[in-house]
Amino acid sequence: MNQLKNASSPYLQQHANNPVHWQEWGNDALEKAKSENKPLLISIGYAACHWCHVMARETFMNEDAAAFMNAHFVCIKIDREERPDVDQVYMEAVQAIKGSGGWPLNAFALPNGKPFYAGTYYPTQKWISLLKQITQLYENEFLKLVDEAYELSQNIQKQQLLPLIKTDENIELKNIYLNLFASWKGRIDVLRGGFGGAPKFPLPVGWNFLLEYYYNHKDETLLKSINNTLTAMALGGIYDQIGGGFARYSVDAYWRVPHFEKMLYDNGQLISLYANAYIATKNPLYKKVIIQTLEFIERELMNTSCGFYASLNADSEGEEGTFYVFTKDEIQQNFEVKLAHFIIEYYHFTDEGNWEDFKNTLFTTYTVKSFSEKFNLDEFSVKELIKKSTKALFNYREKRIRPTTDTKVLTSWNALMLQGYIDAYRALNKPEYLEIAIKNANFLTENQLKNDFSLWRNFKDDTSSIDGFLEDYALLSEALLKLYQLTFNQKWLGFCKEIIDYCMNHFYDSNNGLFTYTSNLSDPLYVKKYELFDNVIPSSNAVMAHVLYRLGLLYDDEKYISIAKKMLNQMTPQISNSGPYAGKWASLLGFAINGDTTIAIVGKECLDLNLQLQNEFLPFVLYTGGTHEAIPFLKGKCIEGKTAIYICQHNTCSKPIFSIKEALELLNNSKN
Repeated sequence: MNQLKNASSPYLQQHANNPVHWQEWGNDALEKAKSENKPLLISIGYAACHWCHVMARETFMNEDAAAFMNAHFVCIKIDREERPDVDQVYMEAVQAIKGSGGWPLNAFALPNGKPFYAGTYYPTQKWISLLKQITQLYENEFLKLVDEAYELSQNIQKQQLLPLIKTDENIELKNIYLNLFASWKGRIDVLRGGFGGAPKFPLPVGWNFLLEYYYNHKDETLLKSINNTLTAMALGGIYDQIGGGFARYSVDAYWRVPHFEKMLYDNGQLISLYANAYIATKNPLYKKVIIQTLEFIERELMNTSCGFYASLNADSEGEEGTFYVFTKDEIQQNFEVKLAHFIIEYYHFTDEGNWEDFKNTLFTTYTVKSFSEKFNLDEFSVKELIKKSTKALFNYREKRIRPTTDTKVLTSWNALMLQGYIDAYRALNKPEYLEIAIKNANFLTENQLKNDFSLWRNFKDDTSSIDGFLEDYALLSEALLKLYQLTFNQKWLGFCKEIIDYCMNHFYDSNNGLFTYTSNLSDPLYVKKYELFDNVIPSSNAVMAHVLYRLGLLYDDEKYISIAKKMLNQMTPQISNSGPYAGKWASLLGFAINGDTTIAIVGKECLDLNLQLQNEFLPFVLYTGGTHEAIPFLKGKCIEGKTAIYICQHNTCSKPIFSIKEALELLNNSKN
């Protein structure tokens, strides 16, 4: 066993029995490299990653490869999910060198951490050959590697820089916003849904923005693209048709063949997306996806304290996807004839399969109506067959060896799932969703929030060991603010503000008006990172700007609002040409130009009226309220014996309103 046997990460523990002398990232490993004058070999992956397991099994268990690594390198293994700060830097290095990236990520660096070469997956013999080349260069052409490391580091640093925009410069925000969809259109796959071609990622931040954009413009072409995408994903192989939950992405452009790992962050965001879409459209398919996916979360990714685990492995029994796929012959042999026939037809089974070894992933192109028409069945019978086949397939699949679970709890990912539960409650009014949301919020604030309002990132076996990064602060503060807006419990708003104030002291860079990814109290890498664009997780700077803007309104704090607007101005030139990768900024732009509408509900019936309003699709609204005037925004709004609603825009509030109907009419009039 190497040093990883004591690691907090289940992924690192999986490498504890490698013959490689792995160490965790930290000063000890870097000092060892300096004292022994050896290059760093930095291997980065995560527990759900298929090719990470392949390289571990084939290469890192190989005695010859391990012996050479131990002799010539200081070998460091990193869980990218625990240390996204380190992963980001070396991912940019491999992208600069190779033009693309992925995991496992294998980087070679000087003892100070500056990379000079990087790649991804290597078969054993190619790996050994690469190790020998790197060793020869390090021993015989060291200065050349130093030059390459310096140049690469400079390029990575330059990528963090944005042209500074003068704060007094007049930026036509409304015109930019109005023209945004035109710049996004070319990125949308109108036929198959989603953005671009294969591989195809859900990118929920982008679709949430387009849903908000539709609210303003009622462009039926846009709504068709949204519904086409959400329907294609819900019926596709990327969605687990048997047990609920989404895989990380689709290998093909039709959403049919998933990359089988299931990540918490995807499912949290997609629940929010489908919840918002259900509120806007009342499509029953979206409701089914929400319910089934949350059943999956509670069954497979939730601990007894309502903390959420990180992921499910793509592999089981040493192969990718084995748990999820079926041969046509297997269905015919193990299910009664009528049900087998339905499964084969409904899920498009073929003898050849659409996966490896004649196996089929589960997807359908049928609606209940289209299937009933094609096979001359009534719709009730089709619905019953779907229910029966889903239950039978689920029970059959449960007998298989399950994929392993990465049982670490990550603050930012839990915050995304917390928002998913909040949005699901808003959409479906199921009290159990709000109950779990509150339990998760208590779990996070009791275990991950320190006395000084700094955060831990990870939690496992009742222990937290890694300081939080900006995404942890940003996403948790956003989730707590959303929970406050639903419950009007002052506790959540107070936690949100304290976390934001900690960020202002320890993450804010006043030189460029943005937030660094790591705290000024942490050990810095050789490059200062700013996370500006959305990817599979929203941009932490964009989330910070959202929260600052809203806190500024609630607390009547112009400093918060001013910083948020400066951040938005900084990113405005990027919003127009970055498509879904600037979706969170585009959403903030929509909030800003739509009058930063705030609804205050004060009085005994505030929570009931609040939920009724939040059952409507009102994307550009901030909610506040309670039974008393607890924050600056609520001062002077209580009316004895009544529950009053106030619609406020641009620091001006309406007269008190006492019905939901009147409030909605006023909101619609203000939009027009």
